[in-house]
Amino acid sequence: MRVVSFLFLIVFGLSLKAITIGEIPKNVVLSGDNGGLVKDGTQWDSTTLKDKVLVMFYVDPDEKDLNEAFADALKEKNFDREKFGSVAVINMAASWKPNFAIQMALEKKQKKFPHTLYVKDMNSVIVKEWGVADDNSDILIFSKTGELLFHKDGKLNEEEISKALKIVEENISL
Repeated sequence: MRVVSFLFLIVFGLSLKAITIGEIPKNVVLSGDNGGLVKDGTQWDSTTLKDKVLVMFYVDPDEKDLNEAFADALKEKNFDREKFGSVAVINMAASWKPNFAIQMALEKKQKKFPHTLYVKDMNSVIVKEWGVADDNSDILIFSKTGELLFHKDGKLNEEEISKALKIVEENISL
């Protein structure tokens, strides 16, 4: 009986941290030793996930290409940047690669994709605070008010890509 109670507490505790569709996630700030913006190291605050429909890619550097098909589909849509944005948060703690090598690659990406905001999460803070998948590629879509509209960890299939694009399109027009 004690084992069952213990397992229940673990599962219940994890579910309290998990982000929930339709809710605004707990505020997370990445700064100092925990990370920040790739371009200049300044702090990033999750309260900025509003005012536009935003797609967040939370990615282990070793899984950077897992959802490339979705990224390409978003790019093809050429959404109005006044109403749509994207954020790529890199889970630096999830990779065996040296941080300086990842940093150089991110700086190149930031120049290639200037409309995407690149952020480093040095200690898997978002994994711990929001309960997203570690060592993976998570896709999160936020409304203009900051509510979570969509979340998927792992590779999106064609049906999920279509669903995610539809969510973005519908919410941009609101």
